[in-house]
Amino acid sequence: MTTNTATKTLTIDGRPVDIAQDRNLLEAIRRSGVDLPTFCYHSELSVYGACRLCVVDIEGRGIQASCSIVPEPGMVVKTATPQLRKLRKTTLELLLANHEGHCTTCDKDAHCRLQDLARRLGVDRVRFQRTAAPKPADRTSPSVHREPGKCVLCGDCVRMCSEVQGVGALDFAFRGSDTTVQPAFGRGMGEADCINCGQCSRVCPTGALVPASDVEAAWEAFGDPRRTVVVQVAPAVRVALGELLDLPAGADAMGVLCAALRRLGADAVYDTSFTADLTVVEEANEFAHRLKNGGVMPMFTSCCPAWVSYAEKFTPDLLPHLSSCKSPQQMFGALARKLLPEQLKCEAKDLTVISLMPCTAKKYEATRPEFETGGLRDVDLVLTTQEIARLIAGSGLDLSMLTPEPPDLPFGMKTGAGVLFGNSGGVTEAVLRYAAAVLGDGKLRRHEFTEVRGPDGTRIAEVDVGGLKLTVAAVSGLANARRLIEEVKAGQRKVDLIEVMACPGGCVGGAGQPVDHTGCARCDRTAGIVAADRAEIMRNSVENMAVKALYDEHLEKPGSHTAHDLLHTEYRPRRRLGDLDLLLTQGEQGTGRLLVMACLGTSCHLHGSQPLVHELVAAVEARGLQQRVDVRATFCLERCGEGPNVKVGERVVAGATVAKVMAAIDEVLAG
Repeated sequence: MTTNTATKTLTIDGRPVDIAQDRNLLEAIRRSGVDLPTFCYHSELSVYGACRLCVVDIEGRGIQASCSIVPEPGMVVKTATPQLRKLRKTTLELLLANHEGHCTTCDKDAHCRLQDLARRLGVDRVRFQRTAAPKPADRTSPSVHREPGKCVLCGDCVRMCSEVQGVGALDFAFRGSDTTVQPAFGRGMGEADCINCGQCSRVCPTGALVPASDVEAAWEAFGDPRRTVVVQVAPAVRVALGELLDLPAGADAMGVLCAALRRLGADAVYDTSFTADLTVVEEANEFAHRLKNGGVMPMFTSCCPAWVSYAEKFTPDLLPHLSSCKSPQQMFGALARKLLPEQLKCEAKDLTVISLMPCTAKKYEATRPEFETGGLRDVDLVLTTQEIARLIAGSGLDLSMLTPEPPDLPFGMKTGAGVLFGNSGGVTEAVLRYAAAVLGDGKLRRHEFTEVRGPDGTRIAEVDVGGLKLTVAAVSGLANARRLIEEVKAGQRKVDLIEVMACPGGCVGGAGQPVDHTGCARCDRTAGIVAADRAEIMRNSVENMAVKALYDEHLEKPGSHTAHDLLHTEYRPRRRLGDLDLLLTQGEQGTGRLLVMACLGTSCHLHGSQPLVHELVAAVEARGLQQRVDVRATFCLERCGEGPNVKVGERVVAGATVAKVMAAIDEVLAG
């Protein structure tokens, strides 16, 4: 190898390149202007090195995967030799041989990394025969659909779910040619630990994981003359839609979107930023009440349904800390069901409420049974930004030729604070603006709290709000949230208000947004939200006169019984992995045997339920009770704050020990 350590440069394809703060050689090569192909490399994730497409020829070392090599001074690298091109092309052919194509009907068509690389590398035929059997699609989740036959085993989804979200709902199973990516126990996405954030589909380079589609249902609703269709548009949608319809990324497309929706058949178009302002009022009132009356602290926001799902499944002891406010989407749905039939002169059963959201978890949220009014879902359909772009494109509408139109009143009136909900930190900043006006002298001297903005996954700031010193945190990415939660529980940090968004960067980085392989578009969307806030005349939720009129006419005051019934909800621990039970004791199951169920859910597991189960099985066997007692494991008895929990017959033994459970068994058997 030719070395020249003094210059701290390396040579890439005959050109000198300075060594910078690159994590690996791949980043240095891309910085030099060469876009090496990859499947398994993603800047947000750990280095995996599985796809072998980023191979390069390093003088003195031979062919290496550039993603796992640290750049060194004097290194001489070639990226496009005939041998390298042949290797990459052969790798793609092998992937395509077992890939279930159907490209023209695939949701990732035109945005598929496999399709793009096949075109770039000139793969015009596949020389290898298919060896894998067809695999059925998984459509059990309302948020994400899985097509195992399109998976290239890059592992991006596995690492995203584990490293960024801290969930681990997906992993590799089996070995060799049978290797697949799937949820635990071979269950569907809708039956697993999945929190519906959809970030796995965001990083998936093919159509193996895609947001669930409700496009056809939307076409039916718009085309039914008997139905009155209203649409609400989330803040993050307006700054991302343009990427799919030949408009600049980050540009505010709300005006032309309103015009397009009316052309599609919407009877009214509203802005979810209105109910974001409403959320600010209710949430700030709840926060102030907790501070004044010694309520449960710190308080967590509840706008993000993926975060709420995570808390219900993984940290149920935190549920009392969550704000009881519904999300802006569900607040709008509840208001629509209550007020719009009279305003729009239609029957409640004929009203269809459609949401345009950047998020796949909103699809799941709309199906939750607590969000129904009179047997009707408060929100009937949730369409992602990708889906509404598909609808507009399918209608033949050209947004560049439409005259922008405003949303309908009263639910179209908004402030810049409501628009900020699209960015991580936006909810916190909106609440701080409101609190500064209410707790201070009422004068709106300061509009911006930039301390809670920024690209970092965790931001903690001390702020002065009307003379009150508060510590607030804004977190995006649930693994970051988990780390902060552990610090708070351990007493290492004292925080008063914590905003959690599941998607990195907040809603602008939602899984329903346009595909963004580089992350640059997300930065543009973030800047677009800030620009939209600054363009508003009213920038504090306290200024929204339509919200004030809503209280005067229908809700009485913030935190009233009426407001609470309509705008608030409650959350509870949710069973993990459905009703899956594991038989632990030996012997045939019989109707005369006592059923003992030990909880292995997250909370009970942390309280020592796993060793307890083993000790319990040993105690039953030592007493010779195998033919009279069935010991099983389950994944939730929904008594998470009292673990470990064991159910003996119909009785739940909380804070269980072997002695307590055996005493309960003896009592039941004696009876």
